[in-house]
Amino acid sequence: MRFAHLTAPEIRALDRDRTLVVAPIAACEQHSDHLPVITDTVLVGAVADGLEAARPDRVLLLPVQWLGASEHHLPFGGTLTATLPTYEQMLIEIVSPLLRDGFSRVLLLNGHGGNIDPLHVALRRLDAAYPKAVLTGAAYWELAAEPLAALCEGPRTSMGHACEIETSMMMHLRPELVRADRIRDDPSPGFVPGGLFHAVDFGRRTERGAVGYPSRADAEKGRRMLEAIVPAVVAAADAVLEVPLGAS
Repeated sequence: MRFAHLTAPEIRALDRDRTLVVAPIAACEQHSDHLPVITDTVLVGAVADGLEAARPDRVLLLPVQWLGASEHHLPFGGTLTATLPTYEQMLIEIVSPLLRDGFSRVLLLNGHGGNIDPLHVALRRLDAAYPKAVLTGAAYWELAAEPLAALCEGPRTSMGHACEIETSMMMHLRPELVRADRIRDDPSPGFVPGGLFHAVDFGRRTERGAVGYPSRADAEKGRRMLEAIVPAVVAAADAVLEVPLGAS
């Protein structure tokens, strides 16, 4: 069920308690020299499409929100962003009308690392307003961390930025948008010991705006990565659908 393709009466007729509202959120930002700025939106959109196809009678899929919290990418240009407070409020306002309309289950499906912090805060604020609802969110790579790590061949086996994972998936999904001749590895140097969060923008963190090893990317690997991600996201959605209402 795609929200944008339904009529208002069809949406009104849905079972509020048995339907999971899925809101894919992404970004439009620099992705080094070889990937288009719409990369995050393309990738989370493909994952969300796979989820909706697997659970067409239980998932109400909202349009992908392409604007993200991307201020840390501004030094490289090619980036559109909301400020963190604005983005946090935007997430709340995207799903609030459906919660007010009686829908009880929400999954914010994230496709951009900079969205993680405001996503968590937005869900905490929504929980205070809708304590009987099941309010959840995660980045797709968090839900599929183990299978993605097993498919990576470079030194980094977790999601970076314009990395082996993102580049492989874009080679599979939108090869015409990948500038293969411009691919260069751009491993992020360590600034502080592991376990510490270091707030540093991409201009100081990287040479070309990437984190990881896109030179290890290929389209076949991207296909296998997408095929590994979708079942992990479907399993998470199924779990959200099983949480007793009022018990979250």
